[in-house]
Amino acid sequence: MEAGFWQQKWREGQIGFHQQQVTPLLEQYWDAIGVTAGGRVFVPLAGKSLDMAWLAARGHRVLGVELSQIAVEQFFDENDLTPAIRESGHGTHYSAGPIELVCGDAFALDAALLADCTGVYDRAALIALPPQMRQRYAADLYSKLPPGCRGLLVTLEYPQHQKDGPPFAVPQEEVDALYGRDWTIELLERRDILAAQPKFVDEGVTALDTVAYRLQRL
Repeated sequence: MEAGFWQQKWREGQIGFHQQQVTPLLEQYWDAIGVTAGGRVFVPLAGKSLDMAWLAARGHRVLGVELSQIAVEQFFDENDLTPAIRESGHGTHYSAGPIELVCGDAFALDAALLADCTGVYDRAALIALPPQMRQRYAADLYSKLPPGCRGLLVTLEYPQHQKDGPPFAVPQEEVDALYGRDWTIELLERRDILAAQPKFVDEGVTALDTVAYRLQRL
């Protein structure tokens, strides 16, 4: 997916991927990930996710990255936050309290910016990317996170031939291939959510699971 694809989605308000509530798997499993209170949590392809506010309320500092300026501005507006704004080589930084959102390209971030991230939370980034970009995402971006970093990864599994992504299906064997060299991977739960996703049913999808993994950087 090129940057223009997502920019257009936000301009036209085609943001069905945005959730109007905190992700249930985040609420259920975050404590088990073991990120210390006060630790900085990286949220790639963050959109205007309510999950960021939830993480901040749990005592974490949050570093998100998002291509769309519309999404970034809506996040702060909808959470009644007035951000300070500064520019850097990574993009435009919007900061309010414990939350910092970088409006820019996730692939342009460097290890120095991510050096103090003790956690990573990915609900919508990996599944938003086609296969070749997923390989680059895991190899390049995740390699910049420091040793010991812990993460919660949420994916979708469904018969890919039944629907065009995004969101894309990412099976467990691909998660193992993408992260297994540098991260320990623990499957936490596979949950059938097809009945709660009528759009997938309408497109002819016959099975749909959401899957949660615990990651830890070696």
